[in-house]
Amino acid sequence: MIFKDYYKILGLENNKATISQIKSAYREQAKKYHPDVNIGSKKAEERFKDINEAYRVLSGTSSRRKYDRMWNNNIGKKKSQYEESTRSSDSIFSDFFNMFFGNVKEENELGNNGEKINKKIPAKGENIETGINISIQDAFYGTYKKISLRTVDGKMKTFDVKVPAGIRDNEKIRLIGQGKEGKNGGKNGDLFIKIKIDDDNKFKIKGYDLYTDLNLSPWEAALGTRATIEGIDDTASIYIPQGVQSGEKVRIPAKGYKDSKGGRGDLVAQIKIMVPKELTEQEKQIYEQLKEVSNFNPRIV
Repeated sequence: MIFKDYYKILGLENNKATISQIKSAYREQAKKYHPDVNIGSKKAEERFKDINEAYRVLSGTSSRRKYDRMWNNNIGKKKSQYEESTRSSDSIFSDFFNMFFGNVKEENELGNNGEKINKKIPAKGENIETGINISIQDAFYGTYKKISLRTVDGKMKTFDVKVPAGIRDNEKIRLIGQGKEGKNGGKNGDLFIKIKIDDDNKFKIKGYDLYTDLNLSPWEAALGTRATIEGIDDTASIYIPQGVQSGEKVRIPAKGYKDSKGGRGDLVAQIKIMVPKELTEQEKQIYEQLKEVSNFNPRIV
C-alpha cells in the first residue's frame, strides 16, 4: 500500500504549514490540475482527486492530527515521493484514505464557538462520453445533430450538437456541464461526443486527403484523355496520359478535406479501367480487328 504524502501533494515542504498556507496551496494545485484545464488527461484527473483528498484531510483539525501521527509512526523522517493512489471507479477517495480515514466524519473541524462545521469538498461530476456517425459531406460543411441519452434517473434527454466544418475523424465535441451531477456543490461533469466520419460510395477520407474513383474506358486509358472529376465542393479537369493502368493514382492538389491551418488536402483519384459488359456488332468487329493486329499480352510482364 502507498502511504500518501499529503503535504507534498499540495506542494508544501513539511507539516509545519498553517491552515492559511494549506488553503492557498490547495487553490494553486487545484487550479493547475483541474480537469477543465487538462481535458482528457486521466493522470491530471487522478492528481486532482488526490489534491482534494489531501485538502480534505489537512484542512480538518482532527483528521490532520491523526494523519500526522500515522506519518510519524510509519514514515518518520524518511522522504516520500508522490504516487497516485488506487481508487475504485466510483470513489473520489483513494484506498489509502478509505483504510485510515473511513471513520472520519464530515464534521471534523470546530468553529470559533466550539460548534462543529460541516466540511464537504466540492467534487466535479464524472464526464460522459458517447459517439455519433456523420457523413463526409456533413463533416466537411458542418452540421447540426440531435442526440438523445438516458440520464441516471432513467429519463431521456435530447442535446443539440453543433458539428463544426472540417472536424476530424475521432475528434471530440465537448458540452460543458452536461455530464454527471457534481457532489457537494461541485460542477457537473462534461459530455464528450466522439465524431466518426463514415466513408461513402463516392469518397473515402485519409488524413486530410479525399480518395475517389475515376472510371475510364479502355480506349481512354490506351490513348490518353482529358477527364472531368467531381470533388466534394468543385469539379476539376485533369489530363490522363496514354497507357495509364488500373490502380494508378492521380493527385489534384488542394481539392481534398480541410486541414487544421485553413488549407486543404488533396483529392486523389484512383484509376479504374471499365470494360463494357455488352457490345454492339460494330464494337465487336473493332475489338476483333484489334485482337488480330495487336501484339499486346497482359500476361507477359
